[in-house]
Amino acid sequence: MQNARDRLLLAAAELLQRGGTVSTRAVCERAGVQAPTLYHHFGSKQGLIDAVVNHGFTQYTAVESSGDPLDDLRVGWDRHVRFGLEHPSFYGLLYGRVEPGKPCAVTAPAHAALRERFTAAATQGLLKVPAGEAAEQVLAANVGITLTLISQPEPDFGLSERVREAALAGVLHTPSTDAPATRASAALTLRALVGNDPGDLTPGERALLAELLDRLARDSTPRSSEGPHDPALLDAQPRPEGQLRRLRPSMPVPEHLDVGALPPARTSPR
Repeated sequence: MQNARDRLLLAAAELLQRGGTVSTRAVCERAGVQAPTLYHHFGSKQGLIDAVVNHGFTQYTAVESSGDPLDDLRVGWDRHVRFGLEHPSFYGLLYGRVEPGKPCAVTAPAHAALRERFTAAATQGLLKVPAGEAAEQVLAANVGITLTLISQPEPDFGLSERVREAALAGVLHTPSTDAPATRASAALTLRALVGNDPGDLTPGERALLAELLDRLARDSTPRSSEGPHDPALLDAQPRPEGQLRRLRPSMPVPEHLDVGALPPARTSPR
């Protein structure tokens, strides 16, 4: 026989799945318990609902590592979409009940798992951006396409696949033996490797190295190899009049120069 806690979970899940009213009274009547029992196990009705949704969402989004981060990310994306389509009421509670500045505690473990998959991808030199940023970008696309498919009379799974591949292509690249690794990808790879195995580095050294690697990963704009980079030399280069005016506001450039008003040039005695 199920205990009171399990009966409450099952009752709330059935009401959610059927789209019924999930009130404290309805749940308790269905579970055959009194309201104090619900509060004892879950603290509140919302605590019960969170427990139900968390259980189902975690089951659907859990992906065992296959050793191929890219394949794991695709599987995780598809499971996320399938959960939303099979449990639209649950999914609406997860991503439709948004409070400004307050992340959802129920989905936090799944989001952390997504970041871990991208960290695994970083150790193989696959990331274009930091793992946390990659997870945020892909999650936003995953949630958006799931809500879109829920609203469609006939879900377009081809659309989900195209959005998935576009989202992954934006944060991942396939390493090639013909092309050297970029500074950004090398920094991201080292960042992930040190995070997994810091060796003898102290916490302070790890923090400093992480900051430097993050800067290298983000500052990937190549500098031009043409022309001097010394500010003093750059200042001596010819510039358009407008630019010169901006750089030297105390030395305005006249719009029209009256040559006749200039004093005669001095001649040195021979």
